[in-house]
Amino acid sequence: MRGLGIEPTTYAFTSLLHAYTIARDMKGAVACFNQMVEEHVEPTVATYCILISGFAKIRDTECAEYWFQELKNKGLRLNVIVYNAILHAHCKAGSMNRAEALLAEMENEGISLRVETFETMLDGYATTRDETKCLDLFQKMKEAALKPTMYGYGSLINLYTKTGKMTKALEITTMMEAAGVPQNKLTYTMLIKGYVQKDDCASGFAVFEDMLKAGLKPDVITYNVLIAAFCKTKQLERAIGILRRMHKEGVNYTPESFTIIMDAFVKADQLNMATKMLDDMRKAGCPPSRVTYNVLIGGLVQKGQVDKASAMIDQMVLAGIPPDERTYTVIMEGYAHKGEVGTAFEYFKKLKQDGLKADTLTYGALLKGCCKAGRMQSALAVTKEMASAGLSRNIYIYSILLDGWAQRGDVWEASDVMQQMRDDDIMPDVHAYTTFINACCKSGNMEKARETIEEMEKVGIKPNLLTYTTMIKGWASASFPEQAFECFEQMKREGLEPDYVLYSCLLHCLLSRASVAKDTVKSYILTVAEEMSSKGLCVDLDTAVRWEKFLHRAELYPGELTKAVGKVFPPAWISKSQRKESALQAA
Repeated sequence: MRGLGIEPTTYAFTSLLHAYTIARDMKGAVACFNQMVEEHVEPTVATYCILISGFAKIRDTECAEYWFQELKNKGLRLNVIVYNAILHAHCKAGSMNRAEALLAEMENEGISLRVETFETMLDGYATTRDETKCLDLFQKMKEAALKPTMYGYGSLINLYTKTGKMTKALEITTMMEAAGVPQNKLTYTMLIKGYVQKDDCASGFAVFEDMLKAGLKPDVITYNVLIAAFCKTKQLERAIGILRRMHKEGVNYTPESFTIIMDAFVKADQLNMATKMLDDMRKAGCPPSRVTYNVLIGGLVQKGQVDKASAMIDQMVLAGIPPDERTYTVIMEGYAHKGEVGTAFEYFKKLKQDGLKADTLTYGALLKGCCKAGRMQSALAVTKEMASAGLSRNIYIYSILLDGWAQRGDVWEASDVMQQMRDDDIMPDVHAYTTFINACCKSGNMEKARETIEEMEKVGIKPNLLTYTTMIKGWASASFPEQAFECFEQMKREGLEPDYVLYSCLLHCLLSRASVAKDTVKSYILTVAEEMSSKGLCVDLDTAVRWEKFLHRAELYPGELTKAVGKVFPPAWISKSQRKESALQAA
C-alpha cells in the first residue's frame, strides 16, 4: 500500500489486527495496535472490540478487561457488541459476578440486550453449573420475546450432561425440536459424552446412531468421544477401528484421537501397544502432542522403567516439544520412588533452567524421594524452598512429611507436623491421622496411638480399614495379641469389613504368640481362621510355610489349631508331615 503511495487507514490497521486475533497471536495484535497509535491513526470502538474478543478467545480475562477499561477511558460510546465481547471473556472464565455486574451496567446504559447477550450468560452459568440461574435467565429471555438459538439450547444441554442429568438434557432436545431448532453435531456429541461419563456407553452409541440417521456427518470431536467410550469399556480394538473409519471418511485426526487409546493401553498394562500407537500416529501424519508424550512417560514410570521414560524426553525435544512441569514431575516421582534422590534433584534443576515454575506436585515429588531415603533434613530444606517460592503447604505436602517421620518412628517430629497443620488451619484427614498412628506404632508408643483413635472420634473422623490394620500391626509388634483382636472386633462393630491384608496381619500376630500363650489366643485364632475360610480367602505358599512353623511349635501333633488354619492354606498345600511321608515312600 505504501509502495503505491496509499497510507493505511483505521480500517486497514483494524483488519490486520483482526487477522492477528484469528491466528491467536495476541502479541502481534497488540504490536499492531501500538504501531497504529504511533502513526496517529485513531482506533475505533471496533478496534478495541477485536482486541477484547481476541483475549477472550485465549481466556486471558485480565487483558480483555484491561482493553475494555482503555476503551471506556477513551470516552467512546460502548455498544452491545463490545459488552458481548467482554461478557464472553468473563463467562468463559467462570467469573459470573463480574459478568452480572456488566449485564446490569448494560441495562443502566439503556443498551438493548440481544439473543447473543443472553446466550453468552447462559454459557457462563452452564460452565459454573449453576442450574437455577441458567433456567431463570432462559425464562427471562423468552419473556423478552427473544427466540433462543441452538447455542442457547446447547448451553442447557451442556449443563445437564456435565451434571449427569441426562433425562433433563433429553427434555431440552425435545424442547428444541418443538421450537423448530434442529439438533446439530455439537448437541449430539454433548449427549454422547454425557452418557459416556455416566458409564452408559450403550446409550451413547444409540445417540450416535440417531445422529447418523439425522444425516449429520460426525466430526473429529464426535469421533474422539466415541474412541473414549470404547476405551472406557475396554474395547480397544473397536477404538482403533474408529481411527480407520475416520481415515476412510476423510476426517483428520487430532493428537487426542491417538492419545486416548494410548492412555487406555497404558492403564491396561500394555506398554508395547501404547508405544506402537506412537509410531502409528507419526505414520498417519499426526504429530504427537506434549500430552501424548506425558501419557507414555507416565506409563513407563509406573512400570518402573524410569530410564526409558527419561529417554522419551529426548524424543520430545527432538520433535520440537519442550517438556512441561508435568513431564518433569512424573520423572522426578519415578526416580524418587527408586530412591535415586540425586537424579530427582537434577531434573528439578532442569525444570527451573527451562524457565518452568514448580508447583505443589513438583515439590511433593522431591519430598517423597527425600522421605523414602530417610533424608528428612533435605525434606525440610525442600519445604523451605517451597515457601520462598510462595507456595503454602497443603494436606498433600503435610501427609508426605508425616509419612517420612513415621517411617523413622519419630513420634515427636510427626506430632510437630500435626500441630503445624492445625496452625495453618488445615484439618488432618483420616490419611494424616493414620500416618501419625503408624509413627506411634513404629516407635512402640501404643498408648499414644490409642489416644489418637479417640481424638479422631472426637473430631468426627472415622478410622478406616487402613487405620485399623495399622493399629493391629502395632499391637502385634508390641506383642499384645489380645489388644490386636479387640481392635479387630471394634472395627467390625464400626461396620467395616476386614480384607485379606487385615486378616493375614491379625492371624500372623496371633499365631506368633500361640506357642507361649496358647490358652489366651486359641479362641481368637479359631475365630479369625473360620472367618477367612468362610470368605474363601487363602494365603500364599510362603505365608503357609511360616505359619506351619508357628503351628508346629504350638502343637506337637496336628490338632485343632492346625486343622482350622489349614483351611486357609493354598489348595496345593502339602503339610510337613505329608512331605516327610512322601519322602519316606519315595526312599
